[in-house]
Amino acid sequence: MPAFSPSTVHMKAPGEAIPLPVREPVDPAAWARGAAVRCAGTDADVRLVEALAEELRLAAEDARARGPVTALSYVPEPRRGELARIELSALVADDTYPTMTVELLSRYLSAPTPDSYRPPESEPFTLPVGPAVRVRHAYVQDADRDGTGKVLETCAYGIVPDDKWGLVLMTSWREQAYTDVLCALTDRLAQTVALG
Repeated sequence: MPAFSPSTVHMKAPGEAIPLPVREPVDPAAWARGAAVRCAGTDADVRLVEALAEELRLAAEDARARGPVTALSYVPEPRRGELARIELSALVADDTYPTMTVELLSRYLSAPTPDSYRPPESEPFTLPVGPAVRVRHAYVQDADRDGTGKVLETCAYGIVPDDKWGLVLMTSWREQAYTDVLCALTDRLAQTVALG
């Protein structure tokens, strides 16, 4: 098994990000209440704190189900709630794919799905931690019978620090007005991914 863990894979978190308890033995509801108060402030409106706590609880439970190395809820304005989710995950080479490559991660991240809103866009990158591919994608979620639904956008980096494992840094959001800002944020975060 490759030597990665939350203690050996690092990424600089933005100041407005709330680390989600991915592996910590905590009750997500109790954790979310405390995190919402810390984020919104002790003098914040009770309804705001309750709404933010519920959003953070759902974010924590969702992230825990996937088990990334780290997960962050990006909340630059507490009154607006979570603007984006940021996750850094590890993928391990196996018998089917014994060598991790940028091309493999590009195929994985760029694969169109029935929910794809538009074709994914990918481009190669070189990061301090290793070669990578950057992929932007958009999906339609919760579509009704007419196919109308919410658009979820993602900006992801597939990173290969070693041929036995890879990393996927993914930011996802629904507010299209923030697409450029969140892609730029993801670009900055990708530059900070490090090992050791």
